[in-house]
Amino acid sequence: MLKTINILNKRARFDYEIIEKYTAGIVLTGTEIKSIRLGKANITESFCEFNNNELFAINMYIEEYAFGNQFNHKARSERKLLLNKRELKTLWRNVQTKGLTIVPIRLFTNEKGLAKLDIALARGKKTYDKRESLKEQDTKRDLDRIKKSFR
Repeated sequence: MLKTINILNKRARFDYEIIEKYTAGIVLTGTEIKSIRLGKANITESFCEFNNNELFAINMYIEEYAFGNQFNHKARSERKLLLNKRELKTLWRNVQTKGLTIVPIRLFTNEKGLAKLDIALARGKKTYDKRESLKEQDTKRDLDRIKKSFR
């Protein structure tokens, strides 16, 4: 009965070099989790930011629940992320000293039905790095086509 939700941020892997990954819980209201379970969320334009030693996901879009009433949630609002104190300290230290950023990679539901967010400590790519990744994708696609033709 419980279907797994897996919403990816494909743009993050293209724009950023991923250094380290973490899995965080999200503080949500009732209508937000219902919309996520329907697959009505988008994390392509979102990022994470510290506010009073707490980590928040900003600009994450969760569509309003269709059957909600006046207690429905806002589509774009700050959502608190739940991590261990040690993980928060290391993330904050890396963001402050090394100039790295925290980017959401994947929004999913686990086997218990709870919404989780995979976040990554990342460094922005330069344009020549992006061109290299495009070249790698093209060569991989060409090799796959050649392999398929020989089968």
